[in-house]
Amino acid sequence: MPDIYFLNGQFVSLENARVSINDRGFQFGDGIYEVIRTYHGRIFHLDEHLKRFEKSAREIDLPLPFSRPEMKKAIEEACLKSGYPMAKIYVQMTRGEAERSHAFPAGIKPTFIMTVLKLSPFSPALKASGIEMITTEDLRWGRCDIKSLNLLPNVLAQQKAKKAGVYEALMVRNGKVTEGSISNFFMVKNEAVATPPLSAFILPGVTRDLVLDIARSLKMKVIEEDIPAEEIYRADEVFLSGTTIEIAPVIKIDGKPISNGRPGAITQTLMKEFEAIALRE
Repeated sequence: MPDIYFLNGQFVSLENARVSINDRGFQFGDGIYEVIRTYHGRIFHLDEHLKRFEKSAREIDLPLPFSRPEMKKAIEEACLKSGYPMAKIYVQMTRGEAERSHAFPAGIKPTFIMTVLKLSPFSPALKASGIEMITTEDLRWGRCDIKSLNLLPNVLAQQKAKKAGVYEALMVRNGKVTEGSISNFFMVKNEAVATPPLSAFILPGVTRDLVLDIARSLKMKVIEEDIPAEEIYRADEVFLSGTTIEIAPVIKIDGKPISNGRPGAITQTLMKEFEAIALRE
């Protein structure tokens, strides 16, 4: 079961998977990316991920070198070549190679890469026990809804969490929760599932959307509204969502236990329903 590398329309070895130092992804972070996963060899919500990829490309005026059917075909072929039952698919596109200049160069061709690597699932022990997180100031740029390569604030937030010995860092902007460094944020209060509304500061997570769909299908009350940072410590439950972490219960924030310090009933219900969907799709 090999790792798979794809560059500009061709499957290549890792040794030959090279791009120029003049690539604008390297020079400026001028590009976008997407992370997709498989369950039992089946690609999960591929269309939803590619739809978001296309939207990110439009938002930065980046022409796609492949159509959606062509991208789907390449991704499906790459997954078959890898043979991994559980894989992480990384897709990235930059504006391409050109002499360094801030404005878009004329006639430039995008650089398109993909990797398919074995995915280690989110720890079952952490799913059962819950994770801890800290809060930190949201220092990201003004278009967090675009899945761009400019991830330095996320990197610094995740490093801060690592130094604190916790799993994730929850970002706060102007006194309101936005999202985690690698996740979307949810809390439960009075049996209602709440999450910050989509905006320029929130990535429209594919798993976030699925969680909301599941909650509504179970007749849970769903609230999409701003969440003041001070409210999270009084939540009945807190959990995160993301492609690789799925649904992760949070039991402590900034050293303060959430409710009784154990994963809550609504979170566990959503986790079980998500798992059932992942197994059958």
